[in-house]
Amino acid sequence: MKRREFISLVGGMAAAWPLAARAQQTAMPVIGYLSSQTAAGQIAGVAPFRQGLNEAGFVEGRNVSIEFRWADNQLDRLSALAAELVQRQVAVIAALGGLPVALAAKAATQTVPVVFLMGSNAIETGLVASYNRPGRNLTGVALFSYELIPKRLQLLHEVFPVATSIALIANPTNPGNAFQVREATTGAGVLGLGLQVLNASAPSELEEAFAFIVQQRIGAVLVMDDPFLIAQRSQLVALSSRHAVAAIYPYREFTEAGGLMSYGPSLRDSVRQAGIYTGRILKGEKPADLPVLQPTTLEFVINAQTAKTLGITVPPTLRVAADEVIE
Repeated sequence: MKRREFISLVGGMAAAWPLAARAQQTAMPVIGYLSSQTAAGQIAGVAPFRQGLNEAGFVEGRNVSIEFRWADNQLDRLSALAAELVQRQVAVIAALGGLPVALAAKAATQTVPVVFLMGSNAIETGLVASYNRPGRNLTGVALFSYELIPKRLQLLHEVFPVATSIALIANPTNPGNAFQVREATTGAGVLGLGLQVLNASAPSELEEAFAFIVQQRIGAVLVMDDPFLIAQRSQLVALSSRHAVAAIYPYREFTEAGGLMSYGPSLRDSVRQAGIYTGRILKGEKPADLPVLQPTTLEFVINAQTAKTLGITVPPTLRVAADEVIE
């Protein structure tokens, strides 16, 4: 080979190396992580999602990357954020943060796979055709938190039987609000309790809601499963304590923060399951063929210290039935 030809060949190979390196970089799949909350306010955190990805064979930064989009509790931002992820050409959208996030992702794309995590009925809200065969580009984890509302009311009534009326704190901007109010109204009617629906979508409105509860002498509160209310769990627990109001919450994280009691599925495990599903889709499985997952266990947690502070005696039967009593 002549020297001139050799130099030309080497030069051509050198020019190709940056292109090959760029091709290798773009080959790494990108996950779009869409949340209605803030990065710091995630109740379960991102760690369980990464754990699920790891179990499926994916490690962030090694063979997958994640693009995060946080709506900072402003639900009207979700549509634009979902559209950004679609334009970014992500391989999967992990829509974690309730029905508003799932609906935003669904409206943004009919082709990009979506893994949701929410408390609503996925069929009733039009996200999937069935749980066993979702049939579209969406699948995920349905917590059935709304269907647990009557049981939460029953537990609250057993702990605080003197209350003849229950205050329901809900977020009117959440499209799943109507389903929650419906379940609560039915459950309260069965128990013969009055139900006062109090809407709140801002911290100041939570203060107003509890002022109304005190004014009307409503002794018990049921807090809905909602991204904003989850993010404000510390404020809700503090208000309940300050005004000596018995309250039940949808997840153990509220009780760990000082709430009286909670009843619902494990959010951490559910987020982990969403991570596993995301990894399976990255490996080539189709959302239409992945059944919507449902919790197999529910957690009933009581904070005994909070009960003592509120002057509430938890019936021995409930203490025995609890999965955990925080002393």
